[in-house]
Order: sequence, then C-alpha cells, then structure tokens
Amino acid sequence: MTAIPLGVPQVPVRPIAERRVSRRIQVGPVAVGGGAPVSVQSMTTTRTSDIGATLQQIAELTASGCQIVRVACPTQDDADALATIARKSQIPVIADIHFQPKYVFAAIEAGCAAVRVNPGNIKQFDDRVKEIAQAAKDHGTPIRIGVNAGSLDRRLLQKYGKATPEALVESALWEASLFEEHDFRDIKISVKHNDPVVMIEAYRQLAESCDYPLHLGVTEAGPAFQGTIKSAVAFGALLSRGIGDTIRVSLSAPPAEEVKVGIQILESLGLRQRRLEIVSCPSCGRAQVDVYKLADEVTAGLEGMEVPLRVAVMGCVVNGPGEAREADLGVASGNGKGQIFVKGEVIKTVPESKIVETLIEEAMKLAEQMEQDGVGSGEPAVTVS
Repeated sequence: MTAIPLGVPQVPVRPIAERRVSRRIQVGPVAVGGGAPVSVQSMTTTRTSDIGATLQQIAELTASGCQIVRVACPTQDDADALATIARKSQIPVIADIHFQPKYVFAAIEAGCAAVRVNPGNIKQFDDRVKEIAQAAKDHGTPIRIGVNAGSLDRRLLQKYGKATPEALVESALWEASLFEEHDFRDIKISVKHNDPVVMIEAYRQLAESCDYPLHLGVTEAGPAFQGTIKSAVAFGALLSRGIGDTIRVSLSAPPAEEVKVGIQILESLGLRQRRLEIVSCPSCGRAQVDVYKLADEVTAGLEGMEVPLRVAVMGCVVNGPGEAREADLGVASGNGKGQIFVKGEVIKTVPESKIVETLIEEAMKLAEQMEQDGVGSGEPAVTVS
C-alpha cells in the first residue's frame, strides 16, 4: 500500500490586493512607487551633527533591515554634517527639514537621496517652491511633502477647525500643485495623524486624488505596545487596499524596534517574504507542556536563521497535530512527549526534555537543504501553539 504524504500542498501566495497605480521615484537605489516593493524606513535619534554617532545608528538600522533612513536637520551644524553622512551611509539618507528653507538647499547640495519638507512650519515655503523645484531637478533629488496633523498650516486649521482628513489632503495636494507649476513631479507624499481612523481616511482620499507614491505613518503613535497596535491597524487597513509605498512605524522606542515591527507587518500581509515565523497557541487548560517556555526556547535557538522556515510548536492534541502538520517543522506535545513533524509527516516521538533540542537539530537540516535548493533567504517561519 502506497503511503500518502500528509503535508499541505504549497499554494502560491497571492497579493493581498492589487497595488494602487502610482508614479515611481528613486530614493537613491531604492525604487518607490510604480509597483516597487513596499520599503521600510526609520529615523535616527542622534544629533545629526554628531557624525560618528549618527553613522553608527544608521549601521544598526541597516543591520535590522531598514532600507531608507531619515535624519533631522534643525541647525547649521546638522546641515554641515549631511554631506559626510549621505556619502558614508549604507542606505539612502533623507534630510528632514522644518522651519528654515535654507536647509532644504543645503540637503540637496549635500547629496541626500531625498528631502522631506513640512510645508506647515517652513517660513514662506510657498514663495520658495520655484527655487526648491529647480535645485531638486538639477540634482535629481526627490521631495517628500510631509503634512503632519500637529503642524498643519494655520489657514487650513481655521478653515476646517482641526486637522481633519480633508485638511491634511488639501494641504498636501496644494503643495504638490505648486511644484507641478514648475514641472516638478519627483514627489512622495505623507499625511500623518496620531489617530489611525483619521489617518486611514486621509490616505484613502489622497490615494483617489493623485498618483504620487505615498509614505504611510501614524505620527506620535506612542510607546512600543500602543504604537505597534496603532501602526499595524492603520497600515493593514491601507495596504490591504493596495495603498502605500513606504512605511515608518513611529514608536517611543529605539529606531531598530520600529524597523522590526514594520518588517513584521509587511511579512504578515504577504508583502515581503516571510522569515522566521513562530506559530504558537496561547495555551489553555488542555496544554500538557509549558508552551510559553517552549516557544521562547525554540525562538532563541533559531535566531539568525536565514531561510523562510515555518516551525510549529503546539501544546495539546486538539489543534496540535493539524498545525504541526501544516508547518515545515513542528511538534504536537502531550503526556510528557512530543511528536515531531517534518513536512507534514511524523518522523519521531521524543521526551518533553528533548523537544527543543530535536526541533533545532531538524531545523538546521531543513535550512541546509533549503539553501542547497536555492530557496530565497529570509528568517525562518516558526509556528508555536
């Protein structure tokens, strides 16, 4: 009798939604818009004038997967540091400009990959658009028009009473139209708000009103937990409609944490190849093992793996066998032992004390085989229940 493999067949991953059609711009070597992959950004927290510290943080962000980095430029000393930072950074650098239009020109001259301008708080910004557009065009520098609820132009606040979606969108489109008058369209737009509901509606309206690439962000999202939830909800709602070309998760946390959250959001939506994914149950009265401890130990043991491996760690016999069978590698635990599944088939049963050791050993074998087969790099995917 022929054995029938129980593994779940590989199903091609379909995009969560058709991407919104937009222009494509180049932020250094990173394509933005026009169907290019959604990129993850963050921002340094160092004083930009401290070149060594800023480059060190950029290196840390690069290692965490950040693709584009923004640096603040509130002073002349910061502006003077931009050329060195832009030249030595491993990823494209965007200069973040507020209040002083002269720093826009300094950033363009310094060779920054793009410049973010906040029209709501740059003095006489509209009067300088012609000069800015010409300088940016001469140097091939994209401009991000970054509208923020907290610094909206006073004229719009008077018109709408507060930072409504309509006010944010009107501000962004007005500034874009000024650049268009000077035949400059190398533009990316953001309309950020701290309320995900307002932010989602603003981007929805903006997406219907222009074809510029859009940078998503919930501004001042809050501490790590709250900010992660707000960003995930907002980005999920927009990306599931095909809206969004770059993202930045704004957290009151180290910048590398922003990048990790951003990457995980994209992976969860199928917009980036999944890496290490741990699927685990929340535990319940049926569990006969310490699922929390087991999941933590498996995750720690697989840290740094560079293939898209999915591992399932399950704590009971109800959902355990099914979930473990669907993963690349998994365990269904109970009665002091665990059944080890590889590609849907049970290969052995081990004592509870050997579960972690066995999973790591089998994961290494799978990773080696996947690398030999040319499977794309990425963190493994682990399922724990």
